[in-house]
Amino acid sequence: MRKNFFSAISLRTAGISSVVIAPTISLLIWYITEMNSFETLLLFVLLFGVVFTIIYSISAYLHNSRLNQLTRIVKNISQKQFEEYDDITIQQEDELDALLKQTIRASKMVEKELERLNKIENYRKEFIGDISHELKTPIFAIQGFIETLLNGAVHDDEVNEVFLHKAMKNVNRLTYLTKDLMEISRLETGELKSNMQEMFLRDVVLDVVENLQYKADKEKIELIVHDFDKNIQIRADRNQIKQVLINLIENGIKYNKVNGRVEIGLNSLKGDKIELFVKDTGIGIDPNDIARVTERFYRVDKSRSREKGGTGLGLSIVKHIIEAHGEKLSIESKPDEGSTFRFTLTKVSHVSV
Repeated sequence: MRKNFFSAISLRTAGISSVVIAPTISLLIWYITEMNSFETLLLFVLLFGVVFTIIYSISAYLHNSRLNQLTRIVKNISQKQFEEYDDITIQQEDELDALLKQTIRASKMVEKELERLNKIENYRKEFIGDISHELKTPIFAIQGFIETLLNGAVHDDEVNEVFLHKAMKNVNRLTYLTKDLMEISRLETGELKSNMQEMFLRDVVLDVVENLQYKADKEKIELIVHDFDKNIQIRADRNQIKQVLINLIENGIKYNKVNGRVEIGLNSLKGDKIELFVKDTGIGIDPNDIARVTERFYRVDKSRSREKGGTGLGLSIVKHIIEAHGEKLSIESKPDEGSTFRFTLTKVSHVSV
């Protein structure tokens, strides 16, 4: 029945075409043949204008909204104003849609790049302020001691040697600060390359602990090395790993309590990874400060850090060295309960043939 219905429609349409369209075309052809060349040209121009207008109107309807969206995005980029553009929908997947998607992507990239540059600029300003402050304190102290000595105190045997020792202490502080600044600058720029080699981890740990034992004894801090397999080998830069351990253990000594402890041990992880930890029983770190302790010059206790001779760069250097080795650093701490610094290392596996 449906077949008969559609057949009837087709026949009827064909009939209309034969009755209406065919005679119309025939009449148009006859009319054109009867026209002179000028009239033919005029009719052609008229038909062209009508067709062009129809095509342009359809094109404008399809493209104007997207062209306006493109204009809005480009204008926002030029004015450094960025939106989420959730109102833009891609439907037709033509060349204009592809351009629209690329422009939105470019807007997001420019936004991220500007954020990065602003962050670098703010970091630079903050760093200049920090380094100026860090240099100013010992320089002014040295200046004050020398002026006092020049004004006559140099002839006073009760104070001249004391002032000279204080001046020398601040000179040493400047030396340490300059050394740490050069170190972290070389790490950040990649100028300081890691000399990767195989080594026995326990030998490195014991070497560092032995060198720092005198500082621990002076501060009445007990250094404890937990027993672990002496045959474990890692592949790393020996001097840099020693520097990491020195900075972490020295911090554990500096910010500890009298008769406190600093423990060094090892945990096994999945695969070829191991985790070395340095745990102390010191003053601890507030949870709000943990995320920032590896920043340059950031001190939890500024007065005590300067009293102990810290530059505020030790943990920042630790972080850069660990990341340069492709490893991870983590920090756990509670105020008045102590801190634990952990970092991963990669074991060397020797396969017997």
